[in-house]
Amino acid sequence: MNHVTARLFRDHPGPEDVLRLSQEELESYIRSCGLFRNKARNILAATRALVEEHEGCVPRDREALMALSGVGRKTANVVLANVHAMQTIAVDTHVFRVSRRLGLAHGATPRRVEEELMEAIPEGEWAATHHRLIAHGRAICKARTPLCGQCPLTRWCDWYAANVAS
Repeated sequence: MNHVTARLFRDHPGPEDVLRLSQEELESYIRSCGLFRNKARNILAATRALVEEHEGCVPRDREALMALSGVGRKTANVVLANVHAMQTIAVDTHVFRVSRRLGLAHGATPRRVEEELMEAIPEGEWAATHHRLIAHGRAICKARTPLCGQCPLTRWCDWYAANVAS
């Protein structure tokens, strides 16, 4: 569970409520996040745009989302999948690492990895696969010390075959 947003949205449930916060007040809610000052500034700017340009509603269009302050392709895809139940694959650091290690994708950029995953995985599984890859990356396929001895996917893993099994 995201404890930062749980507390923030409990205390400030609507976009107009968030806009009543100063940047410093918002920073106090998200201080445990990295780059909290920049994030607070972007949250306030994006929330203002949602209220002024989108009647307080979160757009269902990737380009409209990416026009909001601080929103890139990954975040837009997360919003489309989790807010609007659309099939997208958001490529964060875990998805990028795990999909490349497993050989599901080989691209050198998040955008290319996203495209390769969309080719390799049935569309109805995109959003769920995003969450599975993140969970696997956090729990087992860690960046510095992957726990290959605990991994149920080693027989299909390119990285394991090249670095551990040989």
